[in-house]
Order: sequence, then structure tokens, then C-alpha cells
Amino acid sequence: MEQPLPTPPSARDLPPPSSHGRWTPGLQRLFLTALIETGNVSQAARSVGMSRSSAHRLRQRLTGTAFDRCWNDALKIHATRMADPFALETRPRAPA
Repeated sequence: MEQPLPTPPSARDLPPPSSHGRWTPGLQRLFLTALIETGNVSQAARSVGMSRSSAHRLRQRLTGTAFDRCWNDALKIHATRMADPFALETRPRAPA
């Protein structure tokens, strides 16, 4: 039986957008979470009220930072989940 992947945060779960349209640390975290879930930059950006181009500009500005590395990791995690949807359940558990 297949288990559905968690859905990215919806607009009602997000903090109100700033009047300046800025990528706050909270929006960055929500974007990366959505990127893990969707594997799609456009969808992840829209889920936090931002545009795809804005997300790419942010990544370019932050090249080499934790945000940039997390972006890469998010896409790798998404690809792994798509290749093996049970991958998270096959990790060894810590002894109780």
C-alpha cells in the first residue's frame, strides 16, 4: 500500500506576507520544506507567496551559504523519496 507524501504548507498556514516581499528566515524554511515535498521551485515559491524568479535570485545572492546547500539537499531528498517512497522507513532505528 502506498503512503502519500506530506503536503507542503498551505497559504493559510503561512505567516502574513511582509509588506516588502522579503525572504524572511521563516519563509526560507517554509520554502525549503515545500521544496522537499514537491521538488518544484515554482510550487514551493508560490506556497510561501513568492515567485520562482525571486527564489532563484535569493539563491544566487546566497551562493555557498546554508540556504544554498539546503536547496541542493531538498532536491536530493525529494528525488530519493520519489525513487523509494519507503526510504524513510528503511533507515535503522536507534536502540531503545
